[in-house]
Amino acid sequence: MASAPGCGPAPAAAPCSVAGARDATVSRPDGRGYVSLRPSSRFTEGSRTGRRTRIGGIVVVEAPSSSPVPEVGVVAARKVGSAVARNRAKRRLRAAISLIPLRPSRAYVVVASPEVIDVSFEGLVGWLRDAVSTKVTPGRGTT
Repeated sequence: MASAPGCGPAPAAAPCSVAGARDATVSRPDGRGYVSLRPSSRFTEGSRTGRRTRIGGIVVVEAPSSSPVPEVGVVAARKVGSAVARNRAKRRLRAAISLIPLRPSRAYVVVASPEVIDVSFEGLVGWLRDAVSTKVTPGRGTT
């Protein structure tokens, strides 16, 4: 007896590739102008070699990237608070980052401090905008 058309094995579909999901030419369905900074080795490399800027309760590390779309990583250490507080801080930072223009071919690592939880959202956006737009005099850091 033949099986019903819907009962057979599914046709072979192309597997979802990581490269396709990370393709910079594909528009972001969630409207973000950046992609997540992955894998962790790139995250660490950007933190070590990038230019650090501390403004308010955040530190932004900016480094060159091979991706044409800006890449962003967000860090909230235990000193920020409980897991709930850290996740809230990271959500607030991601929302604020999506509102500011980021340079293409750059990787950003944003490090939160406990102040991120209590500052107004407008203040947080201002900190990020200032940190990203800060120019560095050659030979001098901003930290």
